[in-house]
Amino acid sequence: MHPILSKVRALLWYVFAWIILGIVLAWTLVEIYASGWNSALLFALPAAQLLGFILTSTYYVCRSLPFHQRTGLRVLMVFGSASLLSSIVWVSLSVAWSNMVGAMEIHAAPVLIDRQFTILLFIIAILLYLVSLLANDVFIAFENIRSAERQQTANQLLARDAELQMLRSQINPHFLFNSLNSISALTAIDAAAARSMAIELGSFYRKTLAISARQQISLSEEIELCEHFVAIEKIRFGEKLQVSWAVEPTASAAQVPAMFLQPLLENAIKHGICNLRDGGTIEIKSFTRDARLQIVIENPVAEEPSISKGTATGLKNVKARMLNLYQERARVSWQEADSRFSVEIIIPFELAITGSVND
Repeated sequence: MHPILSKVRALLWYVFAWIILGIVLAWTLVEIYASGWNSALLFALPAAQLLGFILTSTYYVCRSLPFHQRTGLRVLMVFGSASLLSSIVWVSLSVAWSNMVGAMEIHAAPVLIDRQFTILLFIIAILLYLVSLLANDVFIAFENIRSAERQQTANQLLARDAELQMLRSQINPHFLFNSLNSISALTAIDAAAARSMAIELGSFYRKTLAISARQQISLSEEIELCEHFVAIEKIRFGEKLQVSWAVEPTASAAQVPAMFLQPLLENAIKHGICNLRDGGTIEIKSFTRDARLQIVIENPVAEEPSISKGTATGLKNVKARMLNLYQERARVSWQEADSRFSVEIIIPFELAITGSVND
């Protein structure tokens, strides 16, 4: 639909503008042709509104000839013929209306439209039609730019969602394969422990499936998932593995990406606790500061670097997910100092909508 006709406010402003032009045309008739104000206004106001209505067709004329299909000859033929035809129609109707006004019994000088004034009206109509074509061309160009920007934004969102799904698909099977390998190894050593690990793994994946359709969950739900993961790992490492949680109540209600914490805990165990003879404690702290949620994961590491040094795939995946979700508002960093490895995540604080997931 025409952008002016589809909006009441724009239509009112458009009608008002042509009322002003009608008054200007009436003033011309009064000053040059000594017409009476009554008859001049009676002629000029409807004639101006009629021209305004005719000029709305320029939007569709511009639409009918897209920019990429234009050539000099085609523009001249389409725009030239449309402006000539529209001007002839308007001048003819205006002359007919002038004759009707002159035939009315009005106590004022009649409207005089001679050949000279008819030519002037024709020139005015041609010029206004061409100006309207140019204005609509500019409007359509900006409209196309906005449409392209919206399409680009939609494509970026689709690409981001696809990338997030890819990153999640890299995390979930990785944990599953490691757990199944551990169960397989424990079967020959400790059948009871293998059974307990299988039960914990089942509980973990029941909860995972319950949130599979959600990109984000509360931090308390994420911790609940991780507790099953820790229970599985504790069967493997026993007292060597200790986990300390220090989470503020406000932080527990924060909304976070689903399954972001588990790969960080897995990283801390694999490259930290696993390489220490006496094990150690993984510390997870979370708190809110200045409308931002801060999460810190610390674990001890061996003084001597491990032979099987990791490629930081899990850390990079988590960082990529955070940057995809929050862009420049997220910060993910990690460092190793004084035989301790720490990961710090800072994201905007947003309250989660749903509660915890039940078994």
